[in-house]
Amino acid sequence: MSTQNEFREEPGCEVEQDDPARSEAQIAAGQRAAVAPNSSTYGSDDAALKIGVYICRCGGNISDVVDVEQVAETVKLIPGVATAKVHTFVCSDPGQHTISDDILKENLDRVVVASCSPFLHEQTFRGAVARGGLNPYLYEHVNIREQASWAHKHDPAGATSKAIRMIAAAIGKLRHAVPLEQIKLPNHRRALVIGGGIAGLKAASDLAARGIRVLLVEKSGELGGHLNERGRVYPSEQDAAKLVAELAQRVNRDARIEVRLSSQIKAVSGFIGNFKVQVESESALPSEVTAGAIIVATGFRCYQPQENEFLYRMDPCVLTLPDFIQLMRSTPDSARHLTVNGRAVNNIAFLHCVGSRQLDGVHEPQTDGRLNTYCSRTCCTTILQQALAVRRRFNKTGVYSFYQDIRTYGRGEENYYIEASKAGVVFFRYNGEEPPKAEATPREHARRGALSITVKDTLTWNEELTVPVDLLVLGTGMIPGDIADLIEQMKLATGEDGFLQEVHPKLRPVEVAVNGVLLAGTAQGPMNIQETLSAAGAAAAKAAAMFAKEEVELNPFVAEVDQDACCGEAQCVTQCVYEGALRLVTREVNGELVERAEVNAGLCVGCGACVAVCPQRAIQLNGWRLDQFDAMVDGIADGVPGQNCAQELVQIG
Repeated sequence: MSTQNEFREEPGCEVEQDDPARSEAQIAAGQRAAVAPNSSTYGSDDAALKIGVYICRCGGNISDVVDVEQVAETVKLIPGVATAKVHTFVCSDPGQHTISDDILKENLDRVVVASCSPFLHEQTFRGAVARGGLNPYLYEHVNIREQASWAHKHDPAGATSKAIRMIAAAIGKLRHAVPLEQIKLPNHRRALVIGGGIAGLKAASDLAARGIRVLLVEKSGELGGHLNERGRVYPSEQDAAKLVAELAQRVNRDARIEVRLSSQIKAVSGFIGNFKVQVESESALPSEVTAGAIIVATGFRCYQPQENEFLYRMDPCVLTLPDFIQLMRSTPDSARHLTVNGRAVNNIAFLHCVGSRQLDGVHEPQTDGRLNTYCSRTCCTTILQQALAVRRRFNKTGVYSFYQDIRTYGRGEENYYIEASKAGVVFFRYNGEEPPKAEATPREHARRGALSITVKDTLTWNEELTVPVDLLVLGTGMIPGDIADLIEQMKLATGEDGFLQEVHPKLRPVEVAVNGVLLAGTAQGPMNIQETLSAAGAAAAKAAAMFAKEEVELNPFVAEVDQDACCGEAQCVTQCVYEGALRLVTREVNGELVERAEVNAGLCVGCGACVAVCPQRAIQLNGWRLDQFDAMVDGIADGVPGQNCAQELVQIG
C-alpha cells in the first residue's frame, strides 16, 4: 500500500489546491483501468510455465525439522518447475539476488518462496521478483516455518510432507495467476488531524514541515489536551503549560496548518487519497473538506471512580490523581501545608491501580459492562512524582503509597521510586484480589485523620495494617476517549481494552485496517508523553509517505466484476459491510438499461464476502480467484507425481 512508499521531501513545495476536475466518475474510471488484468485468459499451459521455487532454511528454524533438500528434490517433479533451490536465508541480499538473477538467466515467469510468515518478508520478495523484471504479483509466498516446522516439530517427516503439499498448492495457484498492477488513485495532498492534544499538535507540525497542508480539528476551545492540566512533566520536570504553549504557537504560526477549535467531525466518507469529511463548528456553518489521509489523535479520558468506590464522591477527602495535581498547582508556594475541606493535610495516601488491572468478581464493571483489565502504565510514575513533590514541599507531611506493582518502565522513571523511598515515602504492597479498604474515621477519633486505610501488606507477610490519613488520592488510569461516532463513521476497529486497534503492533504499529487512516498517541492505548510524541511522529511520517506521489498506490487484491456475467441480483452488495465499496450502477446493455455491480477499489478491502454469495461467479477477488482456490485444493490433494499425498494428509491430520 502507499504507506510503504519512501517519503521524498520536495524543496520549495508550494501549497497544492484541490483540483475540482477530479470527479467521482474519473476516479472510478481510473480504478477500473487499474484493476483490469493484463491477460485475457486465466491459467497457463503447464508445458509453457517456468516456475522457480526457493526454500529457506531460516537459519535452522525450518531446516532443523523440515528436510528442505528433500522438499527441493521432490517439487522439481511438479510440471512447470524449472528450478528448486535451498538457501540459508532467502530474505538476505544473496538470497534475493539468487531469485532476481534466476528470473533473468532462466527466463522464469513464476516464483514461489517457501520461508517464514508473509507478514515479515512478502514485500521483500515482491521487490526481488520485480528487480528481476517479473510482475511482482506472479509470486506466491508459502509459510513453512509457522505452519510446518514450528507446528510439527515433533514430526519431521510429517512436517516435510506438509511443506511439499503447501508448495504444490502454491504452484497450482500460480498456474492460474495473471499479472496485476497496483491500483492508482488521485491523491489530495492534505491531511486531516483529529484532536488538538500533544499528539495532534506534533503530527500536524511534522506534516507541515514536510510541505503538506493540514486541517487540525479540536472539539474543545483550546489546544493542548490533558497536558494543560499537568504541573510538570516527567522525567524532565519541565513546565507542562510552557511545553504546550510552544507547540501550539508553532502550529498556529504555520501557514500550512488550519486550526478549527470547538469543532467536530460529523461525517466521513471516501477512501485513501480522497476522504470527504464534514466538519461542524460552533462559530461557522458546517463545511466539507477533502483530505488524502486522516490521523486520529483523539486522546484518552481519565477513569472516573464509581460513586462510593473508595468513598469517592462520598467524602471530600478523597480525590482523583488529576484533581490532586490541580490542588498542588493551586496551592501557593508560601503555604506550609496542603488544605482539603478546611482541614490541614498531615498524612496523604496514594492508591495505585484505580480503574486499571481490574478483576472479575472483585471490581464492579463500568456502565458498558467492561472491566479495565489492562495496566494504564503511566500512573505509577505520576503518583511517585507527586508523592516526591509533596515530601519536598511539605517535609512534615506523611506520604503513603499503596500499590500492587511499581511499574516505572520509562527512561529515568525508576529514579522517582528511588528518590521517593529516600525522601521517606512509606510503601505498602497489596494483592489485587484484596484491595485496600477506605473508611471514614469515627468522629471521636477524627484527630488521627479523616480516613483510615486498611490493607493486608504483603511486604510484612500479609499483616493487616490500618493507616490514618487526612487525604486519599486515587491513582486513576486512562480509558478510551468517547469517540463512538468516529468509530462508526470510519469503521475503526477497537481492541478488548476499547482503545483503537492497530493492524500489527510491530509491523504496522500506527496503521488501522482502513487505508489512509492512522493513529497517534493515546487514542491507541495508554502512553507517556515520550511515547505519544514518537507515535505522532510515526503517524506523520506514514502520512507523508502517502503524499510522496501524485497518486495513491494500492495493492490490487480487490474484487472485480465480470459485467457480462453479472445479472444485477445485488446479493454481493447486500453482503458487503464496507459502505460504498460495492454498489449497483445503471448501464446500457444491448439498448436496455440494466443494473450491474461495480467495485470502488479505494474502499474494497478484499475480504471476499461478495464472492461467496454470487451464484453466477460474476465477482472474483484479484489474486485469489476461485479457479486459483480450486487449483490449490488440487495441489494439496494430488501433490507430486509418485507421492501419495492424500494418504499422508489423512495421517498427519
